Amino acid sequence: MAATDEGRLQKMEVDYSDTVAKRIPECEKLAKEGKLSEALESLMSLEKQTRTAADAHSTGKILVAIINLCYEHKDWNALNEHLMLLTKKRSQLKLAVQKMVQQAFEYVDQTPDMETKLKVIDTLRTITAGKIYVEIERARLTMKLAKIKEDQGDIGDAAKILHELQVETFGSMEKKEKVEFILEQMRLCLLNKDYIRTQIISKKISTRFFESSDENVQELKLKYYKLMIELDQHEGSYLQICKHYRAVYDTPIIKENKEKWQEALKCVILYILLSPYDNEQSDLMHRISEDKKLEDIPVYKNILKCFTTSELMRWQQVCAIYERELKTGSTTNPATDVFPDGDCGKKRWDDFRIRVVEHNIRVMAKYYTRISTKRMAELLELAESETEEFLSNLVVNKTVYARVDRLEGIITFSQHKDPNEILNDWSQNLNQLMQLVNKTTHLINKEEMVHHFVQ
Repeated sequence: MAATDEGRLQKMEVDYSDTVAKRIPECEKLAKEGKLSEALESLMSLEKQTRTAADAHSTGKILVAIINLCYEHKDWNALNEHLMLLTKKRSQLKLAVQKMVQQAFEYVDQTPDMETKLKVIDTLRTITAGKIYVEIERARLTMKLAKIKEDQGDIGDAAKILHELQVETFGSMEKKEKVEFILEQMRLCLLNKDYIRTQIISKKISTRFFESSDENVQELKLKYYKLMIELDQHEGSYLQICKHYRAVYDTPIIKENKEKWQEALKCVILYILLSPYDNEQSDLMHRISEDKKLEDIPVYKNILKCFTTSELMRWQQVCAIYERELKTGSTTNPATDVFPDGDCGKKRWDDFRIRVVEHNIRVMAKYYTRISTKRMAELLELAESETEEFLSNLVVNKTVYARVDRLEGIITFSQHKDPNEILNDWSQNLNQLMQLVNKTTHLINKEEMVHHFVQ
């Protein structure tokens, strides 16, 4: 049974294998003698017989032979014409078309010039449009065309051409090749500054695919996270960037290279410190601080410790100790690209200063119940107006609870309690006190009895 291009199943009526085996060498001999048109006509007449008899294998051999003859004589126009002609034949067999397209695909890179190459690609893309059985060949051709457009500097067209492919729906394509196509789509979107489409396309890749220990898969993983880091850097999502660098840091081929894992770990630390405070950020920061490899990068270990310890940090002191190391690095401790020269690096350094101030306010909220605005501004090394602004942002984000009495200049961190809550707390404290008294009495009696019997 052979499947036709219309989707019908047709039973093979006559086997033309022997006839085809004899005819093809004869036609090749004719073509070498300069009679290419006669050879093609002979094969075309035989193709009609094999096609109507539903002999898929023989038809496939004939189609491939026709394409080969055109290629060997470098007649690219005839090649394009016959590709179109043979595909449009009534009740053409799918297997035969598939073999012909696969053979023609190999000739794309052997074309004499760019114009011919584009014509062959265009012809092949036209005949493969809407045909599931040659979807892989169409995808690869589209990739080639997109790369040509990119090399010509037309990023917009390259991205548009590649977006036509929905490779995630291709059942016959391997998972690895699908991921490669999707990553290429993401890369072109980023070059085209289409960040929203990049975000949508990135969701087509499941990160579970990267759990494989295969080195090629790990390379794809690094490429994926590099693109995601670039995307989230544009969005300013520091916590997401930190997670991406952590995934890079956990990659086996990165862990084998000391310089690479150190750079990844440094970026993990800096981006978690740049992230706004919340439960997730705090939890991740404490888990990172438990990594034993931090011993190899003491500067970054110390600055992380400053944020995990409930102590105030003076901004001037932080700058004196860490600014040079974080921005320019040293011979033993190379810097990362987190704080580059320019507007981007300046913005991140300003964000880092904000995180230091916010950390200090959280520490004060932990140790103080009431504090004057003036004293708080002195501790933060800020003007009173700036202090109030930072505090207001933290209150709005529900990071701390505070009330500001501007007339008195007093900031209250303790939350107002309902009378019932106060009574409940008092009752609970009293119960705990009585339990301790009972336990102490019991221990004293026990000690007296032991002492009595010993005597």
